[in-house]
Amino acid sequence: MSKQPIQTMDNFFNSKNLLDIMLKWKYQLAVVAVAAVLLSIFFSSPIFITPLYKSNAILYPSNISPYSDENETEQSVQIFQSRDIRDSLVKKFDLARHYGIDSAYQHFESTLVWEYSQRVKVSKTPYEAVEIEVWDQDPIMARDVINAMMLFYNTKIRKMHKEKFEEVVTNYQYIINLKRLELDSLAKTAKDLGVNYGLLDYPMQTREVMRAILSGSGRVQEAQKLKKNLEEKGGERELLSGLMLALSKDYSTLKIDYDRAVLDANRNYTYVNILSKPFVADKKAYPIRWLIVVFSTFAAVFLAILIIGVIERRKFEIVVSSPNEG
Repeated sequence: MSKQPIQTMDNFFNSKNLLDIMLKWKYQLAVVAVAAVLLSIFFSSPIFITPLYKSNAILYPSNISPYSDENETEQSVQIFQSRDIRDSLVKKFDLARHYGIDSAYQHFESTLVWEYSQRVKVSKTPYEAVEIEVWDQDPIMARDVINAMMLFYNTKIRKMHKEKFEEVVTNYQYIINLKRLELDSLAKTAKDLGVNYGLLDYPMQTREVMRAILSGSGRVQEAQKLKKNLEEKGGERELLSGLMLALSKDYSTLKIDYDRAVLDANRNYTYVNILSKPFVADKKAYPIRWLIVVFSTFAAVFLAILIIGVIERRKFEIVVSSPNEG
């Protein structure tokens, strides 16, 4: 006999149409639905939820090179998300006050970082571009934050490049100074050989000396003296010429590289190509009130139906168990 009520109850729920329950309780469900609509409209109003406006920009990085396995786009995303740019934005727009965060609050820093992360989004698009999205209660502020981000991004990249190329300039300057000292030392030795020994061009002077000696002209004595100097210092002068030529070529190459490094260190490029400029939104992006109303109403009606089902089930169990007790 204990199984009869359960079996009867199962038959009841298998045969009872949900529509019948909803029709039976239609007025109550209608009240729940209307109340849910009104309450969701009220609680999604600006009184409880601050409306936010969205501005966005799409851009491609330019004039940069990746540092590791990341590509230019991924590197740009990392820089846009860097603490330097975030701190610059916080300072420029006083975002802590703008977000209503008390600086005396115990968790001020973490709260500010979290709020910023919810308001500012930087991501890579499927086409290897960078998209920046900013939500703010002030549509003008949303646009200005993006413009400032791109400005700070350019400044940061420029600073990084300047630091890197200034190191290159310093290294080149050091090597060039060494080469310059070597050239000056060789030039001084060459001058000494020219002044004291009359040695200027070893191959040419050797030919002239042999011509003068063989011709038997009146300059034989002078040629003999120069011949002696060539024999004593000619090899040194020839080696000196080769060293000066090699050093001059090295110096010229280094000077070209040095000038290029100086140009790179002082260049004032921009590092973004903007495809879509940020704009001042004329319509809020958050919250989506109709979605909140629909979801809240559906949830309320669904919960009401569950409660009604429990009530109907309880009534049925009482009705079924009453004859058995009698």
